[in-house]
Amino acid sequence: MSANPQWDISRALGVARLFHVVCGVRDACVTPFLTLYLRQLGLAAPWVGILMGTKHLIAAFWAPFCAFLAKSFQKRRALLIGSLLGSVGASLLMVLVPPLDKDLGYRSCNGSRSVTTTVRPPGVVLTVNFTLAPEPASNHPAGAPSLPARRSIGIRNASGFRKGPGASVQEPFSYLPSYFVSSAEGARTTSGVHPITSGVKDASREGAFKVVSTALPLLAEGPVLGSPANLSATNGDTGALDLSLEGLRWTLILSLGAMAFWELLTAPLERVADDSLYEYLDFVDATDRYRNLWIWRLLGMSAGVCGIAALVGQLDCFLMPSGPRGVLHFYGYSLVSTLALLVSIAFPIPACRWREPSYKTVKALSLVGSDPRLILLAFTVFLIGAATSTVQNFLFWHMEDHGSSELVMGFSVSLGLLGEILLHPFKTMLLRKLSRAGTVGLGLGCLSGQLLYYSFLWSWWSVLPAQILSAISSGALWWAVVASIEDLATPRTERPLSAMFRSHFYGGGASLGSFVGGFVVSHFSLAVLYQASCVVLLLWLLLFLSIRPKLPQEQKINYSKLLAVEASDTSDSEQGTERDWLVKAMREEHSDWKG
Repeated sequence: MSANPQWDISRALGVARLFHVVCGVRDACVTPFLTLYLRQLGLAAPWVGILMGTKHLIAAFWAPFCAFLAKSFQKRRALLIGSLLGSVGASLLMVLVPPLDKDLGYRSCNGSRSVTTTVRPPGVVLTVNFTLAPEPASNHPAGAPSLPARRSIGIRNASGFRKGPGASVQEPFSYLPSYFVSSAEGARTTSGVHPITSGVKDASREGAFKVVSTALPLLAEGPVLGSPANLSATNGDTGALDLSLEGLRWTLILSLGAMAFWELLTAPLERVADDSLYEYLDFVDATDRYRNLWIWRLLGMSAGVCGIAALVGQLDCFLMPSGPRGVLHFYGYSLVSTLALLVSIAFPIPACRWREPSYKTVKALSLVGSDPRLILLAFTVFLIGAATSTVQNFLFWHMEDHGSSELVMGFSVSLGLLGEILLHPFKTMLLRKLSRAGTVGLGLGCLSGQLLYYSFLWSWWSVLPAQILSAISSGALWWAVVASIEDLATPRTERPLSAMFRSHFYGGGASLGSFVGGFVVSHFSLAVLYQASCVVLLLWLLLFLSIRPKLPQEQKINYSKLLAVEASDTSDSEQGTERDWLVKAMREEHSDWKG
């Protein structure tokens, strides 16, 4: 059998490892930094939450449907190649989305352009102090105004005292929209609304201004565009506001269309590749070698996320001096997708297949509805997806506000992935010592602890210690979930049930978490979002630990009973056979094959 090239297991595993590494690098180029790029375009947290929620929702339901069609019509390789080829062009559509800040093309990468922004509490006067530094004329096109090198926006209360350091955050200048201000110096009042640069006359003068409205929210916590505060602040001049609304509408529509089209092409790739490889190995009873292939994807992601961040930091301003930062992420994604396309040509896909029942997903869903242990596990996975989405969507925002570079962000992701890989050799011991329910509880506790820690970040490096817990909150938690699913599933429903938990329940939770999280950040803050997620997880953890022991326990395999049945002459009776769980399982499997 090994002489047949169709069943060359060593070659198939080698190609599969390479494919997983390349796909890991490919995903790491864009996925962790996508919300940062949307922020560069000028979109506030609610819009980013809507975009990411739509992305998760498409992946949750579109990928299983495409995998089913590809398997039914035996077009898996065509789908793999088409998905990779289409994603090369679809990812570049995001580069064509215009940013909200029309002056973004004039920014200089050589200067330090950071701004401290705050959200004004009720009754607090927001003042802006400008320290202007001249810049070389060659840094700007002809006719372009020279922009301030650094602006400090502070909050003072009614007594004139500045609030503490927790009241302000750092944000790069490039993705802030044009400000609308009026003079605060009493000697002259500004009528109407005009850009801030029109009030700057001398580069050596330091003045104070009061912000009366903004074209767009300064931060995720800022006022939403079109809110009554912004509308009343324009004093009847709605031209600039209408222009900003029009720009927001186009940027949001184009971003949504590009991301939806991109996700429709990309989502089925991983599911189809996993199903193909598993069936290929199942033909020769080598599925035990399938279980550890996910490590290669994590290795690719850990290397790719640091590599692309380093390249973008060094080459972004050199190759793309104008436009939003992070465009090179999409070019890197397209380049690695082309490499994955070449590898997919040799990816192992079985040429023949046996007839299997087509209703496995429906049977898996009915199994979840009839087993209270699976229902409890489904709610747990749903909440894990919702809580994890808040980290994936907005943690890099929080880190950027505290001065972190993309390299530090990439290293934080890599640290969590490597911790998960290093913990894997202890997987069996961990599940045996703590039990599956205990490991789920430990993972939920670590995840809630991480969320609470994220709400109190104080520096650009402070996120790194918490990333070590990702080995448990991501790795060990999912190991326990998968082990529980395999124990509770009926014969030949393990993979459909596991896929349902990962796509429908986890993806649905991530979608809902993105929708809700964006509006929580907009109306409150990132810290409140993480603290609220921590509280929800802790409450569910207490409920999980209190309900789980009261549910029916799993059936244990009674080997002595099997031996006694085999040795006994009376074991052939119909009544005794019906009571044997193994025969019941075999009969159920036989009915599946027959159907």
